Formats: sequence, structure tokens, C-alpha cells
Amino acid sequence: MSEADWPEEIRLSPDKTLLTLVFSDGSSHALAAEYLRVESPSAEVQGHSPEERKTIGGKSKVRIMALDPVGNYAVKIRFDDGHDTGLFTWSYLKKLGLEHATIWQDYLDRLAAAGLSR
Repeated sequence: MSEADWPEEIRLSPDKTLLTLVFSDGSSHALAAEYLRVESPSAEVQGHSPEERKTIGGKSKVRIMALDPVGNYAVKIRFDDGHDTGLFTWSYLKKLGLEHATIWQDYLDRLAAAGLSR
């Protein structure tokens, strides 16, 4: 993890639907709870290989209930649907911000292909 991947500010919106991170390189990313939930780094979502990756639908109304720091490299996000596995490293959160458009479109495409809705 580079120094640029270190968050200087982490804010959860009052309605618990948006997590905003400001990194030490000045970049800022506002990440929706739904986006974080469906892109969770957990084995439940990612599987143990790319072939095992799952597409999770029906999370458009999910909220973030808590943020639990893990050492100085990650945060565990607890969602109101009970999901609380997977450690969101600072590097992974930054990647989700930087590559948001591509990752989100891929998710929407996978949803459509699976016949699922948000």
C-alpha cells in the first residue's frame, strides 16, 4: 500500500447510504452502500476464484450500519442486510473509487445477464 492509498478522512452520510473517503493524494471518492455491498471483497461475493464470483441483486436499499477499523490497513463494513464479512483495504476502496464507472457497468451487465434486479 502506498502513502497515496491512506485515507485522511472517512465520512458516512447521515442516511448511511454513502461512504466518502478522501485520500492523502487529494483524491476523493463517494461510494454508495449498494456498490460496496455488491463489490464486497468477501468470499461470499468474490468466491475463491474468478469463476466462483457471484452476482448479488436486490441491494439497492442496503445501508451501512457500522464501520469497524481493522489494524491500520482496512475497514470491516457491516451492512443492514447482515453482511459483515470481507475486509475493505484502503487500496481496494481507492480502486473502487477510481474504477467506479467500469466496475459498476460490469455489475449492471452481470445483473441483466442473470435476470436479476438491483
